[in-house]
Amino acid sequence: MPKLVPISAKEMIRLLTKIGFTVERQKGSHIFLRNDGKTTTIPVHSSEELDRSMMRKILRDIDMSLEEFERLRLEK
Repeated sequence: MPKLVPISAKEMIRLLTKIGFTVERQKGSHIFLRNDGKTTTIPVHSSEELDRSMMRKILRDIDMSLEEFERLRLEK
């Protein structure tokens, strides 16, 4: 199983929009994304990376495996 590397919230949003998620709304520092009935919330705090546990929660919300996420992250 690949090790989950922390990334910034802005990078996570960029990756999710790349696979079809759209920004629905923002409330304070939390951005809500949606795609085909799947929704997730990403906390955006300047100069902070997402915690591994938060990244796992986001991946669970969108039904994506760690392997699929790593493949997506490494595509540039």
